[in-house]
Amino acid sequence: MAPLKGRAKCIPKDRDAIFLPYQSKWIMDESRLKLGEKSRQLGWTWCTAYGADERAAAQGARFDEWVSSRDEVQARLFIEDCKLWAGIMGMAAKDLGEVVLDAEKKISAYVLQFASGKRIHSMSSNPDAQAGKRGSRILDEFALHRDQRKMWAIAYPGITWGGKLEAFSTHRGSHSFFNNLIREARYGGNPKKVSLHRVTLQDALDQGFLFKLQQSLPADAEQQAMDEAEYFDFVKSGAADEESFDQEYMCIPADDDAKFLEYNLITACEYSGGTDWQRGLEGPFQGRLFAGVDIGRKKDLTVLWVVEQLGDVFYTRHVETMEKMRKSAQEAILWPWFKICDRVCIDSTGLGIGWADDAQDQFGEQRVEAVNFTAQVKEALAYPLKGAMEDRQVRIPEDPKIRADLRKVQKTTTAAGNIRFVADGDDSTKVNGHADRFWALALALHAGSDPSAPIEYESGGPRESSQPLGDFIHG
Repeated sequence: MAPLKGRAKCIPKDRDAIFLPYQSKWIMDESRLKLGEKSRQLGWTWCTAYGADERAAAQGARFDEWVSSRDEVQARLFIEDCKLWAGIMGMAAKDLGEVVLDAEKKISAYVLQFASGKRIHSMSSNPDAQAGKRGSRILDEFALHRDQRKMWAIAYPGITWGGKLEAFSTHRGSHSFFNNLIREARYGGNPKKVSLHRVTLQDALDQGFLFKLQQSLPADAEQQAMDEAEYFDFVKSGAADEESFDQEYMCIPADDDAKFLEYNLITACEYSGGTDWQRGLEGPFQGRLFAGVDIGRKKDLTVLWVVEQLGDVFYTRHVETMEKMRKSAQEAILWPWFKICDRVCIDSTGLGIGWADDAQDQFGEQRVEAVNFTAQVKEALAYPLKGAMEDRQVRIPEDPKIRADLRKVQKTTTAAGNIRFVADGDDSTKVNGHADRFWALALALHAGSDPSAPIEYESGGPRESSQPLGDFIHG
């Protein structure tokens, strides 16, 4: 027997057990409807794949398993987990590969067929793919699905003639349909008779998660020197911010009422997993390029955000952050991008005026627009950004730091009825800036909204009049 590794203090009663208690509880729960709110990276999908195999491979199995994951990458990974378990457990199974379910709607699934005749169909998130199918349903990382309500509405009737529906996820904001289901089950009398599971990072650590992790990691991995408290702090220190940690690891949904952009709105605009979105200066590019630059002050970041317009959608192609760099070093990064962009909007507030003046001297005022961040200008930039997201006219990287920055902005109303947009880092004490990425993206969309003319400013607040945004622009 190999010697035990690591400094974990919470050792499972059965050290050789394949599953930890929270995983076994989930697998063995035969409830018709199951909901699981859980921390990241706890092996939830892995153990769910085992349960799907058991049901599909069982002698006399009555139902197929229909799995919906966030994107195609996750759909493939789920079926790979199923294949792994089939091999380990000696289940006779045949990988049918990608099977077309509906050629007209371009719906396909990765399929694993067992000797019982039953299949596991693993698909990316598409509510229409669930329509008309009978059998059990698995909604993997349900809160990350683009239309959770529609997915549930279409998937649920599929278990009318038997089978069960299980949905699990980390949270994505307090306004998500997933969180509504959780709250209904926990505080609303549980009318759907849902079996509710909740496992935070701390819960998992208390049940032996770190011990299991340390046995699987190399002996020289840095986690080997940690106990549970140290590992908890290690994970927390790497999170984008406290809100992100609470949501990703402690099952506390981010408060959408306190933020300008809801989590669901942000994630709906993120590229699907595995998308090759990033471009260098050499491209290739097919559409027009626009850039926004938020200039850093003190501890804040300077952020360059470049989008490519294809049709009516702005696709992020490059995001670069610069910190504690000399002006000349930043210009060496910015100028080559300015040269290939059709239009650039740059923050000219405070020390940004020097950057903006130099950029206009270098590339001309027709290409470079200097934007002074007054309260009115921030409002005129923030609402079009939100509108573009609501209309799905912008694509952004799936990046926790970007997501956290977009979440920092809050809309407040003064005693005089004026709208103000403030951010968690406006006190200039936050290492990751004062929503720098939010304003860089807003400036990029501003640059691309109408390159030939000033953009009209329309208030989203209680003001009685509107005025041209150009009136607020320096230069």
